[in-house]
Amino acid sequence: MIMTAQLLLSLSILIVVHEGGHYLAARAFNIKVEKFYLFFDFLFPMANVLNFSLIKFKKGDTEFGIGWFPLGGYVKIAGMVDESMDKEAMKAPAEPWEFRAKPAWQRLIVMLGGIIVNVIVGIIIFVSMVYVLGDTYIPKNYVNIHGGIQALELGEQLGLKTGDQIININGKDYDDFQDITKADVLLSQNSYYTVLRDGKEIVVSIPGDFIENFNRKDAALKFAWYRFPPIVGQVSPGTLAEKVGLQPGDQFFEIDSTPVAYQDEVSKIVKSGKRDSISFKVKRGEQVLSFHESFKDQEIIGFLPKNIGEENLAKIDYSLGKSIGTGTTRAFNVIFVQLKAFKKMFSGQLSFTKSLSGPIGMAQIYGGVWEWERFWRITGLLSMVLAFMNLLPIPGLDGGYVVFLLYEMISGREPSEKFFETALKVGMGLLLLLMVFVFYNDIAKLIFG
Repeated sequence: MIMTAQLLLSLSILIVVHEGGHYLAARAFNIKVEKFYLFFDFLFPMANVLNFSLIKFKKGDTEFGIGWFPLGGYVKIAGMVDESMDKEAMKAPAEPWEFRAKPAWQRLIVMLGGIIVNVIVGIIIFVSMVYVLGDTYIPKNYVNIHGGIQALELGEQLGLKTGDQIININGKDYDDFQDITKADVLLSQNSYYTVLRDGKEIVVSIPGDFIENFNRKDAALKFAWYRFPPIVGQVSPGTLAEKVGLQPGDQFFEIDSTPVAYQDEVSKIVKSGKRDSISFKVKRGEQVLSFHESFKDQEIIGFLPKNIGEENLAKIDYSLGKSIGTGTTRAFNVIFVQLKAFKKMFSGQLSFTKSLSGPIGMAQIYGGVWEWERFWRITGLLSMVLAFMNLLPIPGLDGGYVVFLLYEMISGREPSEKFFETALKVGMGLLLLLMVFVFYNDIAKLIFG
């Protein structure tokens, strides 16, 4: 429910600002806007099926409302064939306040209005996040000095091993440990990690389709993590740890006569197989405490380890000027990543099925807890993605109209009405098929993983 609510709020904001861009551009050129709707008041793309709205009111010449079909929204601009496919109004001579009566350059700006506003909103969100929050991250040097990485399931599949020190990515140094899983890295051609293992530098190549493994929300937690000492942070009630009196700050250094220096070593030994008993030693200040306890039918000792302290994290605060540059770069990097992903999909290096997600997949990204920082980060990202997707040259999307208008401006003549209508129908059909596909794909991922 929380995931769905976050997705609906985010999409509602982005749809309103997108359609608002079209609305403001149209009004700037004195073009009449008949309707402004969040969501569709019909069964998209069938404009004459189930026509009703949840809320509507009239202000000036425009009817504002919220439709019942929560996949998108639209503005109905007078003198333009759009999602409503209202062709009857086009048979009469053009009025001066209609879209079709305006010069091509004005119509082009109207069609680009939504995309431009989405880009502006995306940039504002990214800049604001950078300015208000700055950057807090785990330094690569800290990870490498303190035991390297813990290679998890996906990391081991790639060829990483626990204890590896990732010293550079694609031959370049880096600071933020989480850079190792950035989409830009995983999508780059011939990507690789340079790893220091047992004193030797080793190259670990990243396959072109490896990013497909990161479509699941928990994928990053199955790749690699930093190592930390096995220090008790919190004792879980009703467990062996509580029974023997472990306390926060106790540090394990031996389990079943095997020395341990990191939490992953503790977990590996404890989960290595069933046992009737377990022995371990911990340090508590200057004391050494030894335990030998029954462990039959148990799987955990029962404590949450103390995580990396804030004093070991890197913190960067940005001035307003620096935030504008950094935030804008990060916003446009979303589009560059999308371009890389599309290139790999169309070249066959990435699977469409694994790479595309619909509303269900998008909702999962938000998680089950409402966190405003994450909400705005995802909203900023989606704003840039929405701008990119709408610019695709598909009839029915803004990019399709832009192509026709550019043709008109270059050739000096409009495409024939029949060609335009046919192209629009084909485009709407493709969008409908894509919508059905992504819904099916999301459901299949939920069922089959």
